[in-house]
Amino acid sequence: MCILFKLVLLYLWVHWVNKGSDFVTGGSGNVTSGTVFVNGTASIGKTDDNFICATLDWWPHNKCDYGTCSWERASLLNLDLSNPILLNAIKAFSSLKIRMGGTLQDKVIYETKDDKSPCASFVKNSSEMFGFSKVCLPMSRWDQLNVFFKKAGAMVVFGLNALSGKTKRSDGSATGAWNSSNTESLIRYTVNKGYSIHGWELGNELCGTGVGAKVAPDQYASDVKSLENIVQNIYRGFEVKPLVIAPGGFIDTNWFAQLIQRTPKSLQVVTQHIYNLGPGNDNQLINNILDPSYLDGGAQPFRDLEAILKNSATPAVAWVGEAGGAYNSGQNLVTNSFVNAFWYLDQLGMASSYDTKTYCRQTLIGGNYGLLNTATFVPNPDYYGSLLWHRLMGSNVLSTSFSGTTGVRAYAHCSKQSQGITLLLINFNANISVNVRVATEGEQAPRIKLGNTSREEYHVTAKDENLHSQKVVLNGKILALNSSGGIPPMEPVNRSMTDPIIVAPFSYVFIHISSIILPACIN
Repeated sequence: MCILFKLVLLYLWVHWVNKGSDFVTGGSGNVTSGTVFVNGTASIGKTDDNFICATLDWWPHNKCDYGTCSWERASLLNLDLSNPILLNAIKAFSSLKIRMGGTLQDKVIYETKDDKSPCASFVKNSSEMFGFSKVCLPMSRWDQLNVFFKKAGAMVVFGLNALSGKTKRSDGSATGAWNSSNTESLIRYTVNKGYSIHGWELGNELCGTGVGAKVAPDQYASDVKSLENIVQNIYRGFEVKPLVIAPGGFIDTNWFAQLIQRTPKSLQVVTQHIYNLGPGNDNQLINNILDPSYLDGGAQPFRDLEAILKNSATPAVAWVGEAGGAYNSGQNLVTNSFVNAFWYLDQLGMASSYDTKTYCRQTLIGGNYGLLNTATFVPNPDYYGSLLWHRLMGSNVLSTSFSGTTGVRAYAHCSKQSQGITLLLINFNANISVNVRVATEGEQAPRIKLGNTSREEYHVTAKDENLHSQKVVLNGKILALNSSGGIPPMEPVNRSMTDPIIVAPFSYVFIHISSIILPACIN
C-alpha cells in the first residue's frame, strides 16, 4: 500500500509540473512553487467543535479613541436585537459562542427585585476608572438578550463583575474578598427563567499588572472558588452545569501559574486576551499584519499558557476570551477590512496548534474590529473567514509545515463532519502566486480513497485586489447578503487532484481533500 501511495504521488507531481502554468490566476505573473507537509500520525491539539467565538461589549456610543467614536449602538444595553442580519449572522454558525463582557463589566451591577430606583446608564466621567460611571443591567434587557440568543442558537458566556466589594488602592490593586451577592442574585434569576448559560467568567483584565485595577492571584483564586460554590449550589441537580471561567486578561506566567495552582478543582477554563498588534492608531499596523515574522511573536502567549496547563494538575483548558488584534477599538479600513484576515486566520491556526479550545474575536459587532459593520450590520470580510473555518476545520489539529518559498502560512485539521483533511493556505506575497502540492508524512501511510479524484477549494480575495476593501470575493464571486439579509451560500470549486493548488497573491484558500484519510482523523 505504501509503494502504491508513493507511485500515486509521483504521478501527481509529474502531472502537476507539466500542467502547473495553465492554472495561474491573479498577480503580475510571478509564480513559484512549494509543498505543504501534513503529519497525520496523531493530532497535536484538539479544539472545541465550536472553536469560533465572538464577543459583545458594554461600550456606549460615546466611547471614543483617537478622536473617532466607533461603537454607535453596539452595546449590550442597546444593540438592536430585532435586526435580521444580526440574527442570520449568528444562526449561520449553528451554535456560535458569544462572550458578553469587556472592560466595563467590572463596573456593572445587576438589577434585583428589591431595587427601588430605575437602572442607571453609563455616564461619561473622566474621574472614574475607564472614564465611565457604574451602570445597571435591567433584568428586562437580560431577558431580551437571552430570548434572542436562544432564537439564534448561540452558546452564551457572561462576564461577571469581579470588583464588587473590593477597595481600590493608589497602586491600582483591588483588595478584599469578592462580594458575590449581586452575582448570586443574577444567576438565580437566570436559572429560574430557564436561560441556558454555557459559562460564567469572573472579571476582565484584572490579572498580572491589570488594566485599570489588579487583583492578587491568591485572592482571585479565593473568588473563583466562591463562584464555583455558587454555580454548584444553584445548579444542583443539573446534568450539565455552566463552566467556571477566569481570569480574562493578558498572560503573566507567574500570576497565571499561581491562580491555576490554587484552583485545581474550581476552574474549568483559563482565558487570556490577545492584542498583539498594538494600538489602533499605529501607522505601522498594516505592515505588521502583513509581516509573517512579526506575527510569529503571537505564538508566545499560546505557548506559555499551554506549558502552564501541562505542568499543573488542573483539568482546565485554554481559551482566548477576547482578541481584537489592535486595542482601543482597532483601526477603520484595516481591522475591519480584508487585510485583517492575514492576522486573524493566522491567529486561529496558531492558537489551535497550541491546544487552545476556543477563540473569541473582539467583536461580533462594535468598534472598528467587528465581524459585522457597526452601523449596517453587514458582514465585514473576517466574518466570512471565520464562517469558513467553522464549517470546514474539524477539531483535530495536524502538524503542518510549508517548504519551498517564504510568505506562505499553512495549517491543517481533520475535516469537519466529513472524511479527509482541510488545509488553510495564506499567501502573504504581494506579487507572487504559489503552486502548492500536498505531501503527507509520519510513521503510518495515509489511506487513499480511490475513485475520488477531485478536491474542493475556497479561494478568498479582496474586491478589486484592494486590501482595505470591506467586500470579499469567493471563487470569483462577490459575497453579498440576499434581499432578506441572509448570509450567502459559500460554494467551493472542484479541482482535479492532478492540478496544483494555486494560491493567488494576498489571498487565502481553504482546501477540503476527502480522499486522504490520515490515522489522526480516524475515530
